[in-house]
Amino acid sequence: MDAGGRKPGGRPTREQAAAIDARILDGARAVFCRKGVANSGLEEIATELGVSKHTLYRRYSNKAALLEAVVGRDVGRFRDALLSAAGEGGVGALEALRCAAFRYVEIGSSRDYAAFYLSVSAEAAVSPALRERLASWSRDALEPLVGFVAAAQGAAELRPGDPASICGILVDLLEGVNNRLRLGDDAAADAPSLLRLFEERWAVFATAFGNG
Repeated sequence: MDAGGRKPGGRPTREQAAAIDARILDGARAVFCRKGVANSGLEEIATELGVSKHTLYRRYSNKAALLEAVVGRDVGRFRDALLSAAGEGGVGALEALRCAAFRYVEIGSSRDYAAFYLSVSAEAAVSPALRERLASWSRDALEPLVGFVAAAQGAAELRPGDPASICGILVDLLEGVNNRLRLGDDAAADAPSLLRLFEERWAVFATAFGNG
């Protein structure tokens, strides 16, 4: 390996390859946000990133594969964020669920986050294959929340019922907060407003499903 960190023959090191992959996914996500998934192509993404088409096609054979990688990374980060937030909560399974639900709102109310997933949803409306993948991605992303609901039920802090269905109702309430914050002005999206809107919805959920 030479002093520049490249393997003999000019091949990138593992770290360099990972950095290229991250740059490609960041750039692709930005293009998808700005132009929409339907109006974005691999050649355009390669040009915007300043990489060769060969570099991009060697990693992703088509736009669907690239989108899969972008969303897969987002889902992993989202799940990690929910799990981390739950671990920061106080004693009790219901408190862990509340902390994870609040992190859901913190992430989901971002306009950048909304722009990307609205563009994916728009194409999914006319693509059965993408619609199926979107549903699968959503299930994977929400799996931690479903688990926290089940844990709270096991601790007798939530009423019995199907955890996935109860999680779906919670998500509907949280998405109401996200939509208000995404569509409001910048002042409406400040931390106190976010917390107030969240606590209002959480109170509705806790009243409907609490076991205390």
